[in-house]
Amino acid sequence: MEFHEETTVPKARVAILIGTKGATRKAIERKSHTKIKISADGAVTIGSNNALELMTVKNIIEAVGRGFNPDLALELLKEENSYELINIEDYIGKNKALERVRGVIIGKEGKTRRVIEKLTGVHLSIYGKTIAIIGSADKIAIAHHAIEMFLTGAKHSTVYRFLEHKTKKTIKPEEAAK
Repeated sequence: MEFHEETTVPKARVAILIGTKGATRKAIERKSHTKIKISADGAVTIGSNNALELMTVKNIIEAVGRGFNPDLALELLKEENSYELINIEDYIGKNKALERVRGVIIGKEGKTRRVIEKLTGVHLSIYGKTIAIIGSADKIAIAHHAIEMFLTGAKHSTVYRFLEHKTKKTIKPEEAAK
C-alpha cells in the first residue's frame, strides 16, 4: 500500500532541499526509502509504503524548510530524535514586533540561542514566524518551555536559571559566547 503526504517549503529553501544536481533529495529518498517530488513553488509530495517513514520524511522536509541544514534534518531518521515547530504569532499575536521577539530568543550575536542549545542538547532554527527544534523528546520539552518563557516576557536570567535547574548544568558567560 502506497501512502502519500503533501507539504510546502518556502521558495527560498527549495534549492537547499533539492541540493546540487538533486543530491539532497536523493539522499533523503535513499536513507528513508521514499519518493519525493518537489516543485519550483515549494510544493512537496512524498510517497512511501511505510506510514512512519512518510511522517518522518515530512518532518525532515519541513525542518529544511524552516532553516535547518539538510544533514542536521536527517538526524530525524534516528529513532530518538523528534521535531517540533513553535509559531511565534501564537504567543505574541500578529500585530506585535516579530523582529524584536526573534531578537530576544536569538540574543546578542546568537548567545541566547547557543545557551538554549548547549544546556538542552537540542538544535534550534529561528526562521520567519517560527522556531523549529530538533532533539530528543525530553530535551525538546525543556527547550520548548524555555522558549515559551521568553515569548511570554520572562527575563533572560529567569530562563537561564530554569534551564540550569532542569538540565542540572551550569553555563559560564564565556562559554555562551563561543
